[in-house]
Amino acid sequence: MQLRTLILTSLLAGSALPVLAFAQDAAPAAAGDTAGNEEVVVTAQRRSQKSQSVGIALTPVTGETLSERGVTTINGLENIVPSLEAENQFGSGQVSFTIRGIGFRDYATNNTSTVGLYVDEVAYALPILSQGVLFDIDRVEVLRGPQGTLYGRNSTGGAINVITKKPTEETEAGFTAEYGRFDAFRLEGYAGGKLADNITARLSASTEQGGAWQVNRESGEELGDADKTAGRLQVNFASPDDKISLLLNVHGYTDQGDGIGKQLFTDFPGLPVFGVLPQPAHTGRQTSWGTSAAYADYIGIETDTKPFRDNTAWGFSATFKADLGFADLTYIGAYEHLDRREYNDYDGLSDGYADVYFESDVQETSHEVRLASNDDGPFSWVTGLYYASEKLDELYTSGFAASNGPAFAVLYVPYKQEAETFGVFAQGEYAVDDKLKVIAGLRWEQEDRDLFDLGTFAPYFDPTYNFANGSTDGTLESRSTSLDEVTGKIALEYKVSDRVLTYVSASRGIKSGGFTAYNSFNPAAVDPFGPEKLWAYEAGVKSDLIHNTLRLNASVFYYDYEDQQIQSAICVTLTSGCTVVGKIVNAPKSEVYGGEIEAIWRATPELTISQSLGWKRATFQEFQDLNVPASQAAGAPVYVDRSGQDVGVPKLSYSGVISYENSTTAGFSYVASIDYSYRGARSFPLLGPIYSIDSYWLVNANLIFRPDDSPWEFGLWGRNIFDEKYDETRNTFGAGGDNFAVPGAPATYGVRVGVRL
Repeated sequence: MQLRTLILTSLLAGSALPVLAFAQDAAPAAAGDTAGNEEVVVTAQRRSQKSQSVGIALTPVTGETLSERGVTTINGLENIVPSLEAENQFGSGQVSFTIRGIGFRDYATNNTSTVGLYVDEVAYALPILSQGVLFDIDRVEVLRGPQGTLYGRNSTGGAINVITKKPTEETEAGFTAEYGRFDAFRLEGYAGGKLADNITARLSASTEQGGAWQVNRESGEELGDADKTAGRLQVNFASPDDKISLLLNVHGYTDQGDGIGKQLFTDFPGLPVFGVLPQPAHTGRQTSWGTSAAYADYIGIETDTKPFRDNTAWGFSATFKADLGFADLTYIGAYEHLDRREYNDYDGLSDGYADVYFESDVQETSHEVRLASNDDGPFSWVTGLYYASEKLDELYTSGFAASNGPAFAVLYVPYKQEAETFGVFAQGEYAVDDKLKVIAGLRWEQEDRDLFDLGTFAPYFDPTYNFANGSTDGTLESRSTSLDEVTGKIALEYKVSDRVLTYVSASRGIKSGGFTAYNSFNPAAVDPFGPEKLWAYEAGVKSDLIHNTLRLNASVFYYDYEDQQIQSAICVTLTSGCTVVGKIVNAPKSEVYGGEIEAIWRATPELTISQSLGWKRATFQEFQDLNVPASQAAGAPVYVDRSGQDVGVPKLSYSGVISYENSTTAGFSYVASIDYSYRGARSFPLLGPIYSIDSYWLVNANLIFRPDDSPWEFGLWGRNIFDEKYDETRNTFGAGGDNFAVPGAPATYGVRVGVRL
């Protein structure tokens, strides 16, 4: 601990920056060149613009950075981008993204995210679709703040835009291979170029294997092997004058790897009535899993089967562009499909205390058409239409034999959900003069979301009885929720100089309502929760100072949050008293405020120092939450006033990179870098203080050698090099004291080889 603190303190002191910040990676200049920060072109506002000329809080991350840091899923961005968190719910493939404290914790599959995810401008509405997209990437753009104007899906937290590398006329080919601790192997390759006149293509693929770092403390069996393979083919057809183009994109992936094991962070007292023995808390890399014979037989596994994923996804998109003279026309049509089979042991015990299995069929279709002005006049604009259709057919199965008895060895919840979204949007920018610009945008969005054919059945209790409606009359009648909202943005940008841009903005975003679609023991639990809305007020500055060697960006924000969606419970009054039922509810009023500072300092042509700092505070302003223990004891609803209480998101996030690149007289150049990130303490107020997660540091290191006049490169890398012990999330199941955590990965290290032809 002392050595790690000393090294980090030295690194921070060595940066000689008046602030700690990080904006993006800049390619170091060759020795002898004038040092200066690179301008990154982004498409965050549906047109190509320099990132420093866009008056929004935006962090671009290059594909090279992702590769060097071993980031192979969207989740890894949380250690690079300020105020971004990613949490796999209960360690499953269902991820929750949070930006600036705006997030949505839900391990069910059917609800949308507060943070919009886009891959090549195609919206992935359900978070489960977000895993497995990061390979052969040009850049990722992370937008902070509500996106209520230009984007296909309205969101309250922000947007993550993944932009893949596109076909070029130049012939390109290459690969990168890594081998590391725990027999982890990763290979990524690509090839592309000109197929014929005006036809280009790019084929890319990636595979990840091995890496099991957890150990079953009873059997010694290892857990955590990856088994992922992904591919993408893009073909671009262009007219001879390049005014018309059609880009076809076919892609897919399979994930047949292990799940994540849970760790008990408190001793488990046991449940003598069901024969579950006490177990001490796990230590080190220990975990445990197992289920009852009845549950294993029902879902077709063995009682000691590892947690696993057996997911297959594929899709395609067509992007048509035409220069109409007065404007550019863009049409994007897409289809995405996922077959999910995922088994998780949620309890970290060898008994069948809380085990789950998902069978999901997800289909999403979307169409977007837009026009954007292309002249150089003072007024520019973009307008368009968006339509999406979403279908989900899922069977959610859980086993509670060891916690609730043999009658509940199997619970299964079949349901279907469909949603349709339609939007109309427009945004204009008017340059009053060469310094002042006014931006205004509006979006009207209408959505209908329907849940039907839902039931909660316990075949070992009564095969015909549906707990969701309290009868043997089949599935629950359908439920519906909708929204019909106008959102938008107004902003002012003022250029203090050619190198300093200031901005202020007010914007509004919304997130769809939805349904609590897991074990439901009362019709009231399936009643929809409403949409959430957010007004955001922001001010910021973007600057390139000291001859473009110091990039300094900063922003502050205040969010007025209405009907925040929260995992909680309701108390349903029956003739026998009050029955507590888990449910997602709306907290009437919340607020979030904070800010970020980001910077890059090109200290010399060889040395680049990047830093970032994000701080936020999120509190409930109005929220009468159910007091579950008191309600159960009283047999009637008892509420607790959470007004003024912290929502529980980490207040502080910090990251940095120090990179040195130089050529030698020995016939090679090298790049040495160290990056580090800090995640502040996190609490879960609705669960209790023992579920709080301590703050932690993660430190990585890279060393790359490139022989002169050679396309090859060789490298060494280490991740979490100080072997920090930390938890990604914590939770509990039932009143039996099963308190478990999802642990973070230990120190890993390895070698890399790559070639670019």
